Amino acid sequence: MKDKLIIFDTTLRDGEQSPGASMTRDEKVRIGKALERLRVDVIEAGFPIASIGDFEAVQAVAKAVKDSTVCGLARALDKDIDRAGEALKDANRSRIHTFIATSPIHMQMKLQMQPEQVIEYAVRAVKRARQYTDDVEFSAEDAGRSEEDFLCRILEAVIDAGATTLNIPDTVGYSIPQQFGETIANLIRRIPNSDKAIFSVHCHNDLGLAVANSLSAVMNGARQIECTINGLGERAGNASLEEVVMAVRTRQDVFACQTGIDTREIVTCSKLVSSITGFPVQPNKAIVGANAFAHESGIHQDGVLKSRETYEIMRAEDVGWTANRMVMGKHSGRNAFKSRMTELGFEFSSEEELNDAFFRFKQLADKKHDIFDEDLQALISEVGFEAEDEHVKLISLKVCSETGEIPNATVALRIDNQEIMGKASGSGAVDASLKAIEEVVQSGASLELYSVNNITNGTDAQGEVTVRIEKAGRIVNGLGADTDIVIASAKAYVNAINKLQTPNQRRHPQKGDV
Repeated sequence: MKDKLIIFDTTLRDGEQSPGASMTRDEKVRIGKALERLRVDVIEAGFPIASIGDFEAVQAVAKAVKDSTVCGLARALDKDIDRAGEALKDANRSRIHTFIATSPIHMQMKLQMQPEQVIEYAVRAVKRARQYTDDVEFSAEDAGRSEEDFLCRILEAVIDAGATTLNIPDTVGYSIPQQFGETIANLIRRIPNSDKAIFSVHCHNDLGLAVANSLSAVMNGARQIECTINGLGERAGNASLEEVVMAVRTRQDVFACQTGIDTREIVTCSKLVSSITGFPVQPNKAIVGANAFAHESGIHQDGVLKSRETYEIMRAEDVGWTANRMVMGKHSGRNAFKSRMTELGFEFSSEEELNDAFFRFKQLADKKHDIFDEDLQALISEVGFEAEDEHVKLISLKVCSETGEIPNATVALRIDNQEIMGKASGSGAVDASLKAIEEVVQSGASLELYSVNNITNGTDAQGEVTVRIEKAGRIVNGLGADTDIVIASAKAYVNAINKLQTPNQRRHPQKGDV
C-alpha cells in the first residue's frame, strides 16, 4: 500500500489574494462544491477575521461541503482563532490553520518579537485552536528563509501542543528543489516527535519552482501539498494543483504515494475558477491549457496517430478534456437546461434565478447554434455579475467603425434607475465603447489589462473579455461574455466599474497586527 498524499487546496484563500481575484460568497460555494467533486482532501475556504464577507463565505462553504475537510486561516491570535472556530462550526469536518512567521527578517522587521515570544504565541494558538477541532495545522511562515535549528524547536513545541499537520511554506518562492527537499528530510529526522504529525508544504512560484519544490518535499517525506487550481495566488502564484496531481499520478515509479483526486474533474474545475476570477489560462499551460494535448508538428502528429504514447505521457480524457458533453440548443427545454447546470455543479436558489438564467440561455441560443458546457459556465458567471448592489447597468451600445474614419460609440447606461447617454470616439470600436462608458461614469480608473479569449471554437463562438482597472491602489477585474466581442468588452468594463464601487472590506491575511 502506498501512502496517501493529502491535497490541500487554497484557491479560495491564497488564490483570492491575487490582485483582482476577489470572489463573492456564492462564487466561493460554487468553487468549493467543484473542489469537493474533484475529491480534494482539504479546502481552505478563507480567512474569517479578514472581513464580514470572508467570514460569511467560509461559513457558507462549511455548510455546503460535506465530503472534504473545510479549513479556515488564523494568525496566532485569540481573536483570529475564535473567529475561525465560529465560521467552521457547521462543517462536517473542520480544520483551523494558524500561522506565525519564523524567519529572522520577519521576526525582527514585521513581528518585532524575540524567538521565544514567537514560540509562545505559536503554542498558545495551537492549544486554543484545539478547543474547536482536533484537526489543527500550524504554519511557520517564511520557513524557506528560517534557521533550521529554530524550526526544529518551534515545530516540536507545537506538536506537543496538539498540532496534527506542520506546514513548511516557501512563502516568497526562494527555495531550490534539492535544498528544500533536504530541509524537509532534516526536519523529519531531527524533530523527536515528528512521527505524530503530517508534514506539509506550501510553495510560491516566484522563481517558477513551486511545483518542483513541492514534489521534492514529497520525495523527502512530506505527505500534504498545499496548492491552487491553475496555480492562482499572490505575485507569481502557488503550486498548481493539476500539475502536482498529474506528476504524482504519471510517475508512480518515482513517488511512494498517491492522491485520491478524481482527475477527470480537473479541466471543468480549471474553467470554473478561470471564469469566476477573470484570470484566463494561458494556452501552453500544462494539463489545462488549450494546447496541452495539441500537436501541430507533422512528426508529432504521425507518431501520435501510430501510438499515442510516442508523444503523450497522459491521456487527455483522464483530466477531463474529452468527457461526454451534452450539446444544447434553442430547442432544449428548461428541464434539460436545469439538469445540465446541476451536472456542472450549479444549483439555482430560486425559480426566479432559474427563469432568468434560462431566458439568457435562449437569447444565446438564438445567436449561436450549439451551446457547449463552456458557454453555460460563462452564462452563469454573467448572471452572477448582476449583484443586488449593481449601480451601473449596460442598456444599449451602438458603435460605428468604418475604413478611413475614426470609430465612435454611443452608450446608454442605467445608473441607480436613471438612464444616461454617453458618446466618445477612439482608435477602435472597443476603445470608443470603453471611453463612452467612462464619459458617463467618470470613475477616474486606469485600464491595466485587457484580454480576449474565445470560449469555444467557431466564428459564432462567444468571446470572453477580461479587464483589470486600478484606482487609488485598488485593483479589480471585470468579466464579460458575448458573441459580439465589442459588447463583451463593454460588459466587462461595466462589471469592473460596479466592483470598484463596492466597499473593499477585505484585509490581507499577512498584514495583521501580530
